[in-house]
Parts: sequence; C-alpha cells; structure tokens
Amino acid sequence: MVISYSEAHGDLAGLRLSEAARMLGTDPLGAVIKLLVDDEGATGMIVFTMSEDDVRTVISHPLVAIGSDGLVVRKGVGKPHPRFYGTFPRILGRYVRELKLMSLPEAVRKMTSLPARKLGLWDRGLIRPGMAADIVAFDPRRVADRATYEDPEQPPEGIEYVIVNGGLVVEEGEHTGARPGRLLRRSGNAYIRGVG
Repeated sequence: MVISYSEAHGDLAGLRLSEAARMLGTDPLGAVIKLLVDDEGATGMIVFTMSEDDVRTVISHPLVAIGSDGLVVRKGVGKPHPRFYGTFPRILGRYVRELKLMSLPEAVRKMTSLPARKLGLWDRGLIRPGMAADIVAFDPRRVADRATYEDPEQPPEGIEYVIVNGGLVVEEGEHTGARPGRLLRRSGNAYIRGVG
C-alpha cells in the first residue's frame, strides 16, 4: 500500500505504508488511523491487488467497457495512481498494439461508445451530427503510457490532439490550458434505451 494523497501529511505522498508508519512513529494500522483522522477521511492510498492475468481476461470480454477509477486531483498534489494519466494509452499501446488482445476499433468502442451507452450519456461516445465533439487523435504506432508510481504525472506518448466539447485541449501533444469540460449527468435509463 502506498500513500497517494494526504492534505495533513503531504510529505508522506509516494511512500509505502510501512515507511509512513515509521515516520509517524507507529505501526501500519496506527498510521492508517492517524492519516484518516488527520485528513478527515480524505486520504488517498494505492493498494496493489490487481492480477495481470485477470486484467487481460476481463478487458478481452466483448461486453466489458474500459474506464478508470483514477481519482481526479490537482496537478502537483500528492502522487496519484499512474492510471490517472495512463489507463487509455496503456490499453492502446500494451493490450492492443503489443499483446493484440483486441483490435484497435474494438478497443476504441470499449473506451467510448460502450461506456457512454452503459452510463446513459447519449450525446457522447460516437462521432456523428448532434453529438458532443469529444475527440482524441492519436498515433496507434506510438501511443503509450509513461506514468509510473514514482512519476505518475507523466503525459502519454502519441496523443497529438484532444478536443473536449469542441474545444482544443491538447495540440501537438501539449496541453493548451483550455478547460471546456463539464460535469456529465446521465439522461434517462441506460437499461431501458439499450446499451449497444
């Protein structure tokens, strides 16, 4: 377990729980309790419990949508999980290009239209008239995640342009500073309308 965020103990971000406990002069359980109390329950931790074989099996299933539970934090605050910056480039680079677990079109569907339908976001996930203009232009030969546990805020390689709600957010691989995103709420019941 690694501390990813602590407002009260920011110096512990990136440390293993055993190291944090030593610095706090307690055992690991005592450290967890102290962090949770001092941070009023808002401590971030990374727990290493995933199996690569399980990931490969699950993401290969045709009904599985691909997403991330990476917690949104301000840049430079704490040590977020590398998946915050790397989930989707990792799918495209490692699981599609390198391991060939699925085709590129299938991976794109699993990361766009399939989750949008499952979540009831009817104006997202496809490129067609009347839909929100959310587009990622990437080089399938180069796209790769670069984020690590030590340096989790490394942007991916091979993502040239990102458009969110019609606004250019990444241009020639660099963030423009634009923030046209907004909170999305599902419209209607995804299960009644279908999830195709």
